[in-house]
Amino acid sequence: MNKPKRDRQFRPLPVPSVDLYGVFGDRQDAICESTAETLLDRCVEAGMLRAIDTSQPSQGVVIPIQPWGGTTQMFWDSDLGKSIETVAYSLYRRPNPQLEARVDEIIDMYEKLQDGDGYLNAWFQRVQPGRRWTNLRDHHELYCAGHLIEGAVAYYQATGKRRLLDIMCRYADYMIKVFGHGEGQIPGYCGHEEIELALVKLARVTGEKKYLDLAKYFIDERGTEPHFFTEEAIRDGRDPANFIQKTYEYNQAHQPVRAQKKVVGHAVRAMYLYSGMADIATEYNDDTLTAALETLWEDLTTKQMYITGGIGPAAANEGFTDYYDLPNESAYAETCASVGLVFWASRMLGRGPNRRYADIMEQALYNGAMAGISLDGRTFFYENPLESAGKHHRWIWHHCPCCPPNIARLLSSIGSYMYAVADDEIAVHLYGESKAHFEIGGSKITLAQETRYPWDGAICFDIVTEKSARFAMSLRIPEWANGVAIKVNGEALDLSSVMLDGYARIEREWKNGDHVDLDIPLAARSLFANPLVRQDAGRTALMRGPLVYCVEATDNGSGLSGIRLNGDVSKATTSEVAELRGAVALDLPARRDEADWGSALYRASPPHARETTARFVPYPFWDNRAPGEMLVWVRAGEERGE
Repeated sequence: MNKPKRDRQFRPLPVPSVDLYGVFGDRQDAICESTAETLLDRCVEAGMLRAIDTSQPSQGVVIPIQPWGGTTQMFWDSDLGKSIETVAYSLYRRPNPQLEARVDEIIDMYEKLQDGDGYLNAWFQRVQPGRRWTNLRDHHELYCAGHLIEGAVAYYQATGKRRLLDIMCRYADYMIKVFGHGEGQIPGYCGHEEIELALVKLARVTGEKKYLDLAKYFIDERGTEPHFFTEEAIRDGRDPANFIQKTYEYNQAHQPVRAQKKVVGHAVRAMYLYSGMADIATEYNDDTLTAALETLWEDLTTKQMYITGGIGPAAANEGFTDYYDLPNESAYAETCASVGLVFWASRMLGRGPNRRYADIMEQALYNGAMAGISLDGRTFFYENPLESAGKHHRWIWHHCPCCPPNIARLLSSIGSYMYAVADDEIAVHLYGESKAHFEIGGSKITLAQETRYPWDGAICFDIVTEKSARFAMSLRIPEWANGVAIKVNGEALDLSSVMLDGYARIEREWKNGDHVDLDIPLAARSLFANPLVRQDAGRTALMRGPLVYCVEATDNGSGLSGIRLNGDVSKATTSEVAELRGAVALDLPARRDEADWGSALYRASPPHARETTARFVPYPFWDNRAPGEMLVWVRAGEERGE
């Protein structure tokens, strides 16, 4: 087989080009039915609309200034931007004139708020107007702009309405004048990355390369010397060494991006930076950025990532600590960070299908990210621990409500992460019941995917096209999958002859009615952590397909740490849990410590154990029933108390 060049550009299918059913469709229905409106309602309750309403006096500081010198109120524009983006994606699935009218009112307010030069930021126009562009390290101005840009692009694509897009184009045009190395320009970048990937979206929807160039400028400048954050602090009369995190690693600004080898600092910021870098690598065919990203990817996924795709174990910096430091009960593992990992993985696929990235994208999506929103779409997790004593529950809102609209915008646009197209190829990165509509070589094609994945591994593809077309269909074969089989029009395919970078690449002349059957056996499997992860020593975790499983007190009673697995986990019996929308549970033989200890704190003999059956449910579905304990890593092997 001739290997295709890997300098091609794969673009994700637009959100409206993918119709979703099954598990993803169910999550999108919940967003349409409740989450999208809930986000706007809670933004109103928090005071965000009043903050941008120039017909009312400014309410000033509502959330107090914190020790880092700012307040989460500074980020309100970003929360509105992500909420608008969520509404936009939801309108593809289910038109909602009332919701659309509410967004139009918000856009009215932003249009009136925007300065004549294009600047737009509620905090620095109405609360601290004299502080514009004085502390890019800490104050999130460009971050807020980025989320508003992404909201504007999505809303324009969903409705055809250009007003917010035009507002943000004016703002981006102003940024081009403000930032750079020319006379009077600011040679800087944002402390919280986000603007980079937003500008790429803006460039793609407008066709204006100048926005790509600005994104590339921000990436190329980061971490260079003389250090911008140091110079900025001195100009502003601040001690450059006196800031809460004490290190530029927090912002991934400690070195130029191409020199960075270790993933450090704030987890969400890191993921957004790497996403922007991957976009620019794709747009400019920049191998130097791709090489840096490959090194960082290896560092993250082999030394610093939870089995759930959660990242950033520490609350202190909302980010990374040291290699193999992955505590379970205190895990921070912010929902936004897993969402960001999905963003990064997806963009790493921009230069061609590669299982290395798509497998992690699936793992982080289903577990670390999807756990962040309840099945009804109304309550949320900020932190995602892998163990709970029963006190960790989803909440309605948060003083820093970044996660609810972030997971909502991801799930409501997930179709664009499932498929990507190049000139002569369609790549299927994620499986789920859906219909993808695309065009290759002048042929309009629908690829219908029929499956109950992730509950069942049988996946059927049907080609619908008015005329035949020659192209490659690349289907991801997960690394964890054993015994995978593919048939094309009923004829078995030799998988080894078509594998490329973990994908089965089937290149042929496709005709209307062609049919591909992909069977990915789903069996429960045990995973063990690297011995250097001290918190998981002597323990095992269960996965089935892309899903991590956990035990909950709801099914097993309290004292989950007393469970020890017994026997071959691949022989687990399965059953559907109606309360969890038909999710597949695993029932396994186990031994369990008896509650026979008495009043002593310690004693010379171990507890007695009894034979039992332990029920495991998918981790992303936990805390959707009665509250109680939860545990991912359970004790492995047999050790009997006498």
